[in-house]
Amino acid sequence: MPEPARSAAAEPLQLDLTQQEAIPQAGVDAALALMASGRLHRYGEVGGVPSEVSQLEAAFAQEIGARYCVAMNSCGSTMFVALRAAGVKPGDAVLTNCFTLAPVPGAIAHAQARAVLVDVTDDYLIDLADLERKIAASGARTLLLSHMRGHICDMEQLTALCAFHGVQLIEDCAHTMGAGWNGRATGRWGRAGCFSLQSYKHANAGEGGLLVCDDEDLAAQAILLSGSYMLYRSHGARPSDEAFERWKYQTPNLSMRMGNLPAALARPQLGAVLRERCERWNQRCRWVAESLVGIPHVQVPVRDAREQYVASSLQFSVVGLAPERIARFIENCAALGVHVKWFGADAPAGFTSVWAHWQFLGEAQHLPNADRVLRGLCDLRLPLTLSPEDCLAIAAVLRAAMARTLEPAAPGSPARLP
Repeated sequence: MPEPARSAAAEPLQLDLTQQEAIPQAGVDAALALMASGRLHRYGEVGGVPSEVSQLEAAFAQEIGARYCVAMNSCGSTMFVALRAAGVKPGDAVLTNCFTLAPVPGAIAHAQARAVLVDVTDDYLIDLADLERKIAASGARTLLLSHMRGHICDMEQLTALCAFHGVQLIEDCAHTMGAGWNGRATGRWGRAGCFSLQSYKHANAGEGGLLVCDDEDLAAQAILLSGSYMLYRSHGARPSDEAFERWKYQTPNLSMRMGNLPAALARPQLGAVLRERCERWNQRCRWVAESLVGIPHVQVPVRDAREQYVASSLQFSVVGLAPERIARFIENCAALGVHVKWFGADAPAGFTSVWAHWQFLGEAQHLPNADRVLRGLCDLRLPLTLSPEDCLAIAAVLRAAMARTLEPAAPGSPARLP
């Protein structure tokens, strides 16, 4: 670990926590060759070599050990398509964690289903006791499990619970490409897994999603729903023609397919590149997390040894402070150059919202832990562009920001950063 910073910087840090690494040169070369060819659409009606998208699907299926992979325009699209192909009908109840991002309940709404939110534990995981209660109360037979911010629950216990109650599992793995539980990759525990290629995820294509499964009927429907027309035979990781015969006359084309350009950018980011990135993300997380130890009111959860996580972001809780003091801490961090996302804010901001903001759900939800846990939950991106010194400087800013937050306000002055 680098030497600790001697003191917090007097001037605000100049760090952009949204700055990603450059696309590998192989991806740049493939993209340029593709643009020169003009073949940006994944389907062509005349033979030729497999498209970039088809090659990406085959490569990711092999990497994760799935029979089938379907590439789409976003992870949100893959979740919606997975729900529909798994038999979810309008009005059905679908369970999901309350600690997630808006595209997850959005996918349920897209399927015209009814989201039933499950409470969160102090360690940011789905509350399995509440899940069992909600299964009984709702009659839901589908769980869309979000591995939110890369936090993975006890998957053996969860899948046993789902099997006992006859609940099918679909995984949102937007934050867990390259991660697993007890040696088994996320996305491989249920009927389908949904991965993201958005810029802030583990492989950067700008936008895109990958659905993986072993179920040939689900895969055939997903390919048709994604917008394959009758060109499904050009897919590399696809089921048999017989599966398509069962579905091709009753499945609409929803035009959610991926184009060749994002696939060309993404494919060189799999394999050894992804594994090396995962190691570097976890290293940066350790540098920051270890430097947060001892900051008053700041807690970082301890993770289970069976969790093979990829910490491309860091979450911590601010405990024992009123919301207005937490808001002041967030303001102090920003004034010192570190923009911390806060899940306890009254209004949604940027990418961040919580269950209380999703009024489109249309009904009150009983979540006794969520207010308390999410009120103090803070989130930091950890792009690979951060140096070891940057990581220590971020921790020093958080320490200084908390110190300022805890300073008593001068008589007659507002409690704010000087």
